[in-house]
Amino acid sequence: MTADISARRRRDIIDALRRGVVPSNGLDALAVGLDRFTAALDDDLDRVAGGGSVFKAVRGEYGAGKTFFTRWLAERAKRRGFAAAEVQISELETPLHRMETVYRRLVEHLSTEQFAPSAFRPVLDGWIFALEEDVLAGGTVAEDDTDALDQAVNDLLERRLGDISRNTPGFAAALRGYRAASVGADHATADGLAAWLGGQPHVAAAARRAAGVKGDLDHYAALSFLRGLLTVLRDSGHQGLLLVLDEVETLQRVRSDARDKALNSLRQLIDEVYADRFPGLMVVITGTPAFYDGPQGVQRLAPLAQRLATDFGPDPRWDNPRATQLRLPGFTADALVDLGQRVRAIYGSPAVDSRVDDEYLALLAAAVTGALGGQVGVAPRIYLKKLVADVFDRVDQFTDWNPRQHYQLTLRNDELTDVERNAAAFADDIELPI
Repeated sequence: MTADISARRRRDIIDALRRGVVPSNGLDALAVGLDRFTAALDDDLDRVAGGGSVFKAVRGEYGAGKTFFTRWLAERAKRRGFAAAEVQISELETPLHRMETVYRRLVEHLSTEQFAPSAFRPVLDGWIFALEEDVLAGGTVAEDDTDALDQAVNDLLERRLGDISRNTPGFAAALRGYRAASVGADHATADGLAAWLGGQPHVAAAARRAAGVKGDLDHYAALSFLRGLLTVLRDSGHQGLLLVLDEVETLQRVRSDARDKALNSLRQLIDEVYADRFPGLMVVITGTPAFYDGPQGVQRLAPLAQRLATDFGPDPRWDNPRATQLRLPGFTADALVDLGQRVRAIYGSPAVDSRVDDEYLALLAAAVTGALGGQVGVAPRIYLKKLVADVFDRVDQFTDWNPRQHYQLTLRNDELTDVERNAAAFADDIELPI
């Protein structure tokens, strides 16, 4: 796997790990223990690409790798021609019971294989280009006959927007206005209508008047706008959309009335997905076991609990990857060493290969895990950060530096996340000789 990674991607991966964050690409090379999910998830993506819709719930303790899992899945989806978006659920900025905020964040974080967030404008422009290409492919209009081409594109646009117009006339009208403004080089109007289509509030009245649309997006219209976006993605050549709703477990800490509204919104979204009202959409949520099983989470709303109910036996090896809920078992000590070996191969330094052996990888993994109260599942981020920034970089640069002689593991409070800090054996700096 590492032999297929370009030099630039290797640098991006290593730099991200050096900073202690999940890399934005190349995650297949770091996906330890996820092979068991690939066949079922690829089947789900195939179903979505065929016009279906899928809902999945991912469960795992803090540090089990939920964020890594969803970004790994998004990378796989984008390689297959999907668009993807990751939305962080939060009480103040993105409450789940206000779907207009979820849709807005979706658009802001929309990405494709070719375009980083936000890929919304490139998707809109690709949709317009695809309309023109489809007209020209029909052979009835010459490319240099601009008036006839424009009329033919408008006719095709109306046919394509038929379903959208019936369900969301405002979205369709704004698309017409966006195309007209783009063709006419009216950049201010095009920018305003793109913002309105993306759910942004406070769009200039002049831009909205140009397309004949009014007001701002609300909760109910947001679901219709999502259906419109799925149509645009399909018509611009994308296989579908993967939407990740991350940190849904934060619902447990909000006011009870807001929590109940959010849980009911989640139940409604699941029902819409199961009813195939969002063709081309795969929704993935993440949460802790306490969110799925505890009294302040899913179990608070019986209909939602019924939809997500999944039996898990004592041995994760026999979990069903096709089930609604997927359980991430978390890291073991051996998996942590395996991860270190993969990162060493990606780093690609002869000095590191020769002077940092598997025994040392295991020694450092045990030291980091011990400093975090023996919780292996919490260790991967800080283990990789220390491995790259403190060990690999020094070995690569200093010929006489030996990690066994010259390195002492230190975990500082200000470099740890809240979960890592809570797991740490001591509140102050920890110095463990290895």
